[in-house]
Amino acid sequence: MTSPRWKKAIESAISQYKNQTVIQIATIDSTRPEGPIPRVRSHIFRAFLDSPVNPALPLLLSSTDIRTPKVKQLTAKPQAEVVWWIEGTKQQFRIIANIHIVPTPAHPLHSNFKQNLCNAEPGSALSLFKNDDWEAKRIDMFKSMSANMKATWCRPLPGSRLEGGQEEAKRWPARVEEPKLGLPREEYDEAKRNWDTALGNFALVIIDPVEIDFVDLSSPPDRRTLFTKKKGVNENDVWAEEELVP
Repeated sequence: MTSPRWKKAIESAISQYKNQTVIQIATIDSTRPEGPIPRVRSHIFRAFLDSPVNPALPLLLSSTDIRTPKVKQLTAKPQAEVVWWIEGTKQQFRIIANIHIVPTPAHPLHSNFKQNLCNAEPGSALSLFKNDDWEAKRIDMFKSMSANMKATWCRPLPGSRLEGGQEEAKRWPARVEEPKLGLPREEYDEAKRNWDTALGNFALVIIDPVEIDFVDLSSPPDRRTLFTKKKGVNENDVWAEEELVP
């Protein structure tokens, strides 16, 4: 088994155009007084997660602040659509996926992820990673972020009122570095406090695709292919392909 064709297309595109890793994730917000409405926000695609057991079923990884409204939306309804337009290659991927949030083990929603992991259907993509150390993956991704990016998880609740205006914002940490022994006690304590706060708010976003509508406008004739995940032999998930009118 090899990587699916849609994944190879993404890998080829972002290897040529490394700055085109912004994806859009759409969810449903059911808390509005006027009724449910769609909400869309930009995310950064961080990496593919492949299992050597079945590389045909990759997961996509991103990250978020566990305090954001989309976390509640995805907990209530874990299916969402991800849209990825890669300008360099004129290719669009519309990905219907199951989304899983991986917070710190101390967060109440961590048990929700553990339950999803335990209940993953045999042969599915998520089931291939049941025995993985997800906390180690979360910490590794957090450490890979820039110090400026880490600092964003030290801010007050995203979307809340900025009571003190820009003067308040100026007091937020601009960079968060891993605390190192040897610093003066006061500096070390502040660095550790900021590190622990940021890491505590940081969460992984697992995108487990179930359907991908791939439109390729890179060269005539335009092509469009629908990839649908189905049960194959031995109950393992496989990708079915169908050509569509662009």
